[in-house]
Amino acid sequence: MGDVLAGFHAAWEFESDSVLIRYERGIRTPKLFQALGERRVPLEAIAGVTLTPGRRGTVVLRIEPRAGADPLIEAAAGQLKESGDPYRLVLPAERETLAEYYADELRALLTEPGKTERYLVAAPEAPLHFKAYDGKASFDGKAVSFRWSWTGASSAKWKAGDQSFPVADLGGVEWRSPEMFEGYLRLLPREAAASAASVSGASSVSSVSAAPAAPAVPQADQDPAAVVFGLGYGPVHESLPFAAAVLAAVRGRGPAMPVPVPAPRRDPADIAERIRHLGELHQQGLVTDEEFSSKKAELLAEL
Repeated sequence: MGDVLAGFHAAWEFESDSVLIRYERGIRTPKLFQALGERRVPLEAIAGVTLTPGRRGTVVLRIEPRAGADPLIEAAAGQLKESGDPYRLVLPAERETLAEYYADELRALLTEPGKTERYLVAAPEAPLHFKAYDGKASFDGKAVSFRWSWTGASSAKWKAGDQSFPVADLGGVEWRSPEMFEGYLRLLPREAAASAASVSGASSVSSVSAAPAAPAVPQADQDPAAVVFGLGYGPVHESLPFAAAVLAAVRGRGPAMPVPVPAPRRDPADIAERIRHLGELHQQGLVTDEEFSSKKAELLAEL
């Protein structure tokens, strides 16, 4: 093979062992596609190929990835809109015969059904970061960090302080789309993910679910292991690739080992602003005298 089939917003290049999807850049192209740039999908990652009628004189050629093959799809957990599906290629209806030809060619090469034991499609590469409503999230490939915003973070998160989570301590990620009500990204500790897997019978080391959290888990705005989204915060094209990259790192990690994460030195002006905000929480009765003194000492120690 090696031919290229160009559609709206993307072009597929058919190679002997994979399909290379290149996404266009432009105003009309979904931002998620632009963020992904291109993706190589090995044939062993494909469960099937479909060709269906589309809207307004189009046809849709779609790759069906195998379960567990793509961290992006696993993180999305069925929450992506149809127009944001990175495995759809929309073509003019007059190209249906050509699309059917390529669909048949691909089907003839597929031999690997069922769930995969490892990710076969590469995740977005670190470093990655995005701005949530209550803080900034960053991932350097080894640890996820949350730095709280004084304008949006709850008093519970301010009391807990900025957070850093080594990949070795994580069991998964829970991503609730910002296009849904009360979207968030939550990091799951290894123990919690293992418990969820044992209950559901899942074999994956990562645990991803769009379902509401268990009653014992705090609301995302009160959970120091989560950041919450909002209008303009944590958009899909930023937070979903982030979640996928963390999942891939969790799945690919070796045996758990302590990962020392040195605390970065802070800007004195930033420390002063944080102490001022902490004082406001103290005056409002949201922080005790002991908590105020302890947290103030921690912040001063970062200078």
